[in-house]
Parts: sequence; C-alpha cells; structure tokens
Amino acid sequence: MRRLSVIRRCVAWLLLLLPLLSGCARNEATYRTEGEVFGTRVSVSIYGEPQARANELGQRVMNEFGRLHDKFHAWKPSQLTALNDAIARGDSFQADAEMVDVLKAAAMLAGQADNTFNPAIGHLIRLWGFQSSDIAPHSPSPTEIKRWVDADPRMSDLIFDGTRISSRNKAVMLDLGGYAKGYALDRAAQILRAEHVEAALINVGGNILAIGRPGDRPWKVGIQDPRGGGMVAAVELNDNEAVGTSGDYQRYFMKDGKRHPHIIDPRTGETTDLVASVTVITRGGNDAGTRSDGNSKPLFIVGPGHWKEMAERLGLKEVMLIDAEGNVELTQEMRDRMERQPAHAG
Repeated sequence: MRRLSVIRRCVAWLLLLLPLLSGCARNEATYRTEGEVFGTRVSVSIYGEPQARANELGQRVMNEFGRLHDKFHAWKPSQLTALNDAIARGDSFQADAEMVDVLKAAAMLAGQADNTFNPAIGHLIRLWGFQSSDIAPHSPSPTEIKRWVDADPRMSDLIFDGTRISSRNKAVMLDLGGYAKGYALDRAAQILRAEHVEAALINVGGNILAIGRPGDRPWKVGIQDPRGGGMVAAVELNDNEAVGTSGDYQRYFMKDGKRHPHIIDPRTGETTDLVASVTVITRGGNDAGTRSDGNSKPLFIVGPGHWKEMAERLGLKEVMLIDAEGNVELTQEMRDRMERQPAHAG
C-alpha cells in the first residue's frame, strides 16, 4: 500500500508538471511585423517566440525605425537638417554620441572608397529632385551641377569636437539615404539580441540581416530582378550576415528615354545609368547591416569596369553586379553560395 501511495504522489506531481513543460516547449512558428518607414517597406520576422512576445518585440523594432527615420531625415525637420542648417551658416552644432558615431563611420567608408560614397552631396541629391517623397523628372542645368561639384563637399570636411560638429566647407549637406537603412538593421539586431531572440530576419527595403537560424535551416532570401517582378537568385544567410542591394529600380525617374536613379556620382554630379543593381553580403561585428548598405554604393558608382577593384579595396568577397543591359557579374565567392532559383524571402 505504501508503494502504491508513493506512485500516486509521483503521478500527481507529473500531472502538475505537464502544463509547465508544454509551456516551455519550443515555438516553431515565425511571426512577422511589418511597416513603412525610410520611404520603403520594412519587416521583422521572429522565430521561436510566443506570438504575443514576437509581436511586442516586432513593435519595439518598428518604434526604433521610426525614431531613426525622424532623427536622420534629410529634408523634413530633423537633427540632421538642423546640423545641415548650422553647417550652411558656418556654425557648429551640438549633436549626440549616436550622430557622431554614425557620421564618423560614414566618413571612414567615404575615405576608403575614394569619396565615390559621399553622403556630403545633399545639394546635388536635392538638385536632382530626390529629396522628396514623390519623385518627378528634373533637368538640372550643367551650370548648377558644376557649382556643387566644384564646391567639392566631402565627409572629411566635418570637424568633431566631442559631440559638437562643424565643417570646413559650407557646401556640405549631409544625406544619409544610402547609409541609415543599414544602421537601422544593426540597431534592430541589438534590440533583439538583448532580448535573447533565437532567430530573426530584419528587412529594411531589401537590405536584410539575419539572427540565428529558424530551426535546423538557415534563413533564405531572394535577390530581386532589377527589371522584373521575380528573383534572380536565392542566398542562405547565417547568423550576423547581411545582404545589401543598391538598385536603379525603386527611386528613379525616366526622361527622354533615359533612366535617372537616385544614386549620384559625386565626381560628375550626374545620375548613374550603367548599373541596374549591386548586391553585397557582409558579416561579423556589430555593423554588418551598416556595411551591407554603405558598401554597395561605391561599386554601383564605379560601374562595370571598376567594381572588382573597388570590391577588393573595400574587402568585399561576395558581390553580384547586374549592369543596365542585364549582364550578370559575380565574384567566385558569391557564385559558390548562390542558388539560381526563385526564393521566398523570410
């Protein structure tokens, strides 16, 4: 009888534990939170969390995207426009540590890329009509273009005194449109990693960063066909890898049969029409997203004839360039990991 009583007590304890054990079971679902910010679609897909927690974390990421959008906006009132106004007056500006860190990192990339990546050319970007939510055809005169090219604004013109920023050149107008989306990826990853999220995929307008893996497989994402609605290839992303694409197919206008994308060559002040898209994969550190966004721009600008040299200069191993005629060029490392088949981005 005593042995039977012990067995009954054990069974009772087991029944009490079962709900607890089922509550701790792995959640194999992936939940996505979507929004629109930075003038593009954004999403975060979170794996391995209960739906309520995934939704809460997804909303935290969306809130962070909104904060960065407001802070770094290039033409609506923001901390960035306030800095630009101070530079135009010849004054210094009291920024914060985040702004200083972002601008110093952008200045470093600009130097490495021989200023083919140059966020200081906001006047040229505005001249071409790309500092607007609604893109319309523009025809800047050669005289207007030459004025801002000759002014030679560069990131190296910025002077940092703690968190106070000034410029040697009043022609500097900062526009982080080719950089802030990548930084947003890294900020989102910091939030999710701090919350011990097992796996997530963060997408800011086609710039994508992976955390962990959903179950026993890596994340798989598609690379968009710049001249069609499908994908040209699929790649698997491992933990802390990011894929960034610069293309001529989202923010652009057509005039007299010529495509004018939003990416301006700082050397000429003209839009660049030799490349349809450049895709790079970066990894490691706490800035993989930032590097995936910023590093694709110099390759796009130098074009089909010089992208390989620029990729080597920037230490990029995995690169794909599609020129305006649809020709595809790859580094061997990118070729090795690609699957040429349609893919569903997570």
